[in-house]
Amino acid sequence: MKKILSLIALAVLVFIAGSCNRGEGTGGTCTLEGTVFSVLHPDDNYNLETDTIPAAKTDVFLVYGTDKFYGDDVETDHTGFYQFKYLRPGTYTLYAYSTLPSGERIAVSQTVTIERGKTTTVPDIYIHSGKAYGTSIIKGITNATYIDKNGVVTGTGPAYEHRMYIQRQDEPYPFDDVRVGIDGVFMFQKITPGQYIVFTTSVYDEDEVPFIIQKNVSVEEAGIIVEIPEPFSVTIRP
Repeated sequence: MKKILSLIALAVLVFIAGSCNRGEGTGGTCTLEGTVFSVLHPDDNYNLETDTIPAAKTDVFLVYGTDKFYGDDVETDHTGFYQFKYLRPGTYTLYAYSTLPSGERIAVSQTVTIERGKTTTVPDIYIHSGKAYGTSIIKGITNATYIDKNGVVTGTGPAYEHRMYIQRQDEPYPFDDVRVGIDGVFMFQKITPGQYIVFTTSVYDEDEVPFIIQKNVSVEEAGIIVEIPEPFSVTIRP
């Protein structure tokens, strides 16, 4: 009988020890809560300005400890607020997804450690979306010397409506073109980081074939405006 009681006591102790040492997950008295904000990157915004609003009805995922897959998920309310209840003490990672114009999703995460019986507020999560997200702008100026059919200079100024082209340095053909504005400024939008060639054409006289004027441009990161330091100078005739 004593041997049986000893075995029962040992089993109880093992069970209690196992219960006390359980890692992250449900079955506790802790709460995690926080807010997700959505940063919008609209198209045709030449200052790259963004608009930040609460991320309503957005999925938030919860990872227990060092797990490789999320253990739970909830949807934010209309204010971007979310909450996970009944968690055990430990370290948790929470994430939501930004969305690139291509449709690719990128996880934005926060990792926190929580204590028994407490409510812990997670640092705000900012997710990004919009046609301009993950891209930059290349900006430049093109000036022109205008000549008539006799080769006489009639004026100088912005090369209004002159066409500008852009291509990647490792590709043979341009992928976009824009017109110069009335102030001589041109911009290429939605440019991803990389190496580019910006070019245009110019002529001197009626019989000469237009020749290419080009500049190399490096875009080091997303979300910036890269200004070409020296203006393009072209000659335009009717």
